[in-house]
Amino acid sequence: MPVEKLNIVVGIATSGRREVLARNIATLADQTRLPDRLVICPVQEADVDESSLEKFPKPSLVVRGPAGLPAQRNKILSAITNADIVVFFDDDFFADARYIENLEHIFAGHSDVVAVTGALIADGARGPGLTVEEGLQLIHSDAKSFGAAGELTEQYGTYGCNMAFRLKPVIDHGILFDENLPLYGWQEDIDFSLRVRPYGRIVNSAALRGVHLGIKLGRTSGVRFGYSQIANPIYLIRKGSMSWRHAGKLMWRNIAANVARSVFPEPWVDRKGRLKGNVLALIDIIRGRSSPGRILQL
Repeated sequence: MPVEKLNIVVGIATSGRREVLARNIATLADQTRLPDRLVICPVQEADVDESSLEKFPKPSLVVRGPAGLPAQRNKILSAITNADIVVFFDDDFFADARYIENLEHIFAGHSDVVAVTGALIADGARGPGLTVEEGLQLIHSDAKSFGAAGELTEQYGTYGCNMAFRLKPVIDHGILFDENLPLYGWQEDIDFSLRVRPYGRIVNSAALRGVHLGIKLGRTSGVRFGYSQIANPIYLIRKGSMSWRHAGKLMWRNIAANVARSVFPEPWVDRKGRLKGNVLALIDIIRGRSSPGRILQL
């Protein structure tokens, strides 16, 4: 059956990963269904290799934004108001070649879907991270091959490394990423998708596949990230976009992991720093001065 033609934009916020981003852009050029536009938002001009964009077979645009994932993604949104779908990729998320083709099938065939996130072949963020070569090898050797008719499963929210949204409700209702969640913007993906949720279903699709390298370069410090692990969920509870149940499980799981592993931490995680940040956030909550923006003072 012919598929409705949708205007699909890929948006990538990036900082300090010039070479990885260039490889990602080259890989996107191999999609079986190319995006109609590629929009990159770097923090510094040097974060983008212009030659990689010149080789990309579709129109591309670089928009500069202030440092911070929510602010950069908002800058991308402001540049694509005429599109139908935006798919946000992390600069270290490498998509399977059929990702955008399958994405178009999902949104065209399910008018009630407002947001979708894909399935990870591997997530380096949960370990020491993967190289570009390792990520591409995992994609090429992936034994699972799903067509666009892959099953959709209901999802609480989207995972920020690869998530797509129908733009009409986003624009009509003025939904933006919360810039009160600075820098890495811990849980900004959940907050945004839950504010989109009243206008349609949020789903996961096994047909949307890729590898998140989880590169540690450019990450927030351990203390700051640990503070965000507690302060951000509390802020979102007060805001009304996250339930106590979900936030409580999230915070308890992070505190427990940081306590349990602080004695023998993984080499790639600053567990003691994260635990210190957890404690500082809890003290601030007791004192009534907890705020996501406090990480800028740590």
